[in-house]
Amino acid sequence: VVTYQHNFGNHISCKDIREIQSNELPNFDILVGGFPCQTFSMIGQRKGLDDPRGELYYEMTRILTDKQPLAFIGENVKGLVNLRKGVVFNQILKDFEKVGYNIYWKILNASNYGIPQKRERVFIVGFRKDLSLRFGFPKPHSYTVALNNVIQKEFESKYIFSKKAVEGLKKANKAFNKGRVQKLDEPSNTINSHLAKVSLNGTDPVLAVDLEKEIYRRFTPLEAARIQSFPDTFQFPVSEYQAYKQIGNAIPPVLMWQLIQNVIKALNEAQTYESKLETIEELFV
Repeated sequence: VVTYQHNFGNHISCKDIREIQSNELPNFDILVGGFPCQTFSMIGQRKGLDDPRGELYYEMTRILTDKQPLAFIGENVKGLVNLRKGVVFNQILKDFEKVGYNIYWKILNASNYGIPQKRERVFIVGFRKDLSLRFGFPKPHSYTVALNNVIQKEFESKYIFSKKAVEGLKKANKAFNKGRVQKLDEPSNTINSHLAKVSLNGTDPVLAVDLEKEIYRRFTPLEAARIQSFPDTFQFPVSEYQAYKQIGNAIPPVLMWQLIQNVIKALNEAQTYESKLETIEELFV
């Protein structure tokens, strides 16, 4: 909440969504929710709806039922789609539909939208059923942004992994040098909150300082933020550990911007929608 308030203002509230009654919320047009993904992630235990965190999308359906906004956007990890052979995902889609929304969903890769990261996430978009509209997800760009566009030429030595950490990973994961060392002329592999750790594991992308000497480093917080498409003006006034976690768990802003532009366009073209949203800025007034 400190980061949100620092960048957007003190009107940001930090409360457990389960403790907020729908009537406490002002009327709004679009609900956006990135319900917790850890329980659905491929690198987690994949408990799905058996984990209390996996049930938090019920809070979205509750608010949608009570407030009936024009549209909503939900985001989660790609692994949600095939969890338990699709049973969990299909149930989530049905629950959103039951509360009065036509549903669209698609897996989007951030690297197709001008972001230097191969990050696949599923986006669920719903429009209230009384709206007559057509919606399409953003079209992929014809180009990709390479990692070398966001890498710092100078960095502190604290970001270099110790020799012990490198040797330990090599023993545990023989595939280390077959994918985790990033190619600077391509988008980065997916970054996550693990970047906060100074130890290495088999899922973290790393940068080579000297391949022959097997010297590697992690991304700096600024590099991680850039990889996620945050502008350099966006600040994380928290500890470095917390900054890494917030960056790794975020939705790439540039991807969300493109998606919500398409949502607004569809709403503006809806026959029954009279109050036009001209720009995305109006959503935050």
